[in-house]
Amino acid sequence: MIDAGDLRSGKTVERHGQLLEVLSFEHIKLGRGTAVVRARLRNVDTGAVTEETFRPEERLARARIERIAVQYLYRDGDHHVVMDTTTFEQYPLSTQQMGEALRYLRESDMCTLMRHEERLLGVELPITVELTVTETDPGFKGDTATGTTKPATLETGLTVDVPLFVNQGDRVRVDTRTGRYLERAQ
Repeated sequence: MIDAGDLRSGKTVERHGQLLEVLSFEHIKLGRGTAVVRARLRNVDTGAVTEETFRPEERLARARIERIAVQYLYRDGDHHVVMDTTTFEQYPLSTQQMGEALRYLRESDMCTLMRHEERLLGVELPITVELTVTETDPGFKGDTATGTTKPATLETGLTVDVPLFVNQGDRVRVDTRTGRYLERAQ
C-alpha cells in the first residue's frame, strides 16, 4: 500500500481493479482546509487519462510491475515479437501494447518489457535512441550559426526537426520522451 501523499510520476497503482500509471501529481494546500493531492492517471489497459483528487492519507494499492530487458526482434502481422535476453523466451505484443515505441525501435534494439502478474503490459524505451537520417534537404557548409531547423525522416519513419547542418546518412540522437532531436551522434 502507498499513501496518496507519496505518489510520484511513473509509479503504478491499482484502484478498483484497474492498473493506473501516475503521469503527474500536485500537492495542493487549500485555504483553511487540509491538503489534497491532485493526480493525472493513465489507465494502463485503455490508455484513458483521468484526473483525480485524493486526501494525502488515502491509501492505494501499489502494483508490482516486473521489468525485463528484451530485444525487439521482428513484426509478425499484427504482432511484434520481443525476446528476453537472459532466457531467450519470446513474447508477442500487439501494436497497441507497443504504442509509441514503434516510432523509435528497429530490429535488434534493446528495450524493457513491463509485466504485471504474468500479463504483458508493453515496453519502455531508453531515454535516447540513435537513428539514421534517411531523408532530408541537403545542408550547406556554414549552416551552424542559426537556430533554424528542417524536417528529417529517420529510418523508423519518425520525422523530427533537425538543425540545417544534419545531412542524409547522419546518425542523430533523439529523446524518446519528447520525440525531439538532441544531437548528432558520433
